[in-house]
Amino acid sequence: MSATVIEGSLVVPASARFAIVAARFNHLIVDRLVEGALDAIARHGGKAEQVSLIKVPGAWEIPQALDRAARSKKFDALIALGAVIRGSTPHFDFVAGEAASGSARVASQSGLPTAFGVLTTDTIEQAIERSGTKAGNKGWDAALVAIEMLNLYRALGEAPALGEGKSA
Repeated sequence: MSATVIEGSLVVPASARFAIVAARFNHLIVDRLVEGALDAIARHGGKAEQVSLIKVPGAWEIPQALDRAARSKKFDALIALGAVIRGSTPHFDFVAGEAASGSARVASQSGLPTAFGVLTTDTIEQAIERSGTKAGNKGWDAALVAIEMLNLYRALGEAPALGEGKSA
């Protein structure tokens, strides 16, 4: 017996629109994540005009901006990028946890593919490693997730045709 396999491709549809929501806090790390995401979209057939970069103060604000972007009906997929680095207080746990749960909530409520590329590391060195050095670039990885999930949603018939309901 052979099962039917449904999966998304890694080719950016010509009319797809992406919103990258990126935190300015820890910008030395996050800027590299954004570069990785933009590079991944370009190398998989996307063009600069298909991407809007939305900058927010920090990781805490990412879910708020994701929600607004989703409700705008201008985007087909969302990408969250940020870096939360552990300090000596529990602040890390609250910010990292809410960034993750808030982003998941937006994904669930909006029905849009939402990729989570917010680093949560113990040290600055770990963040640097994950933003383009020996551990790869998690911004690139998040963009690939967004592309694949967008195509998967379309294959499942759960996403509106690209370009529908968007304002110019």
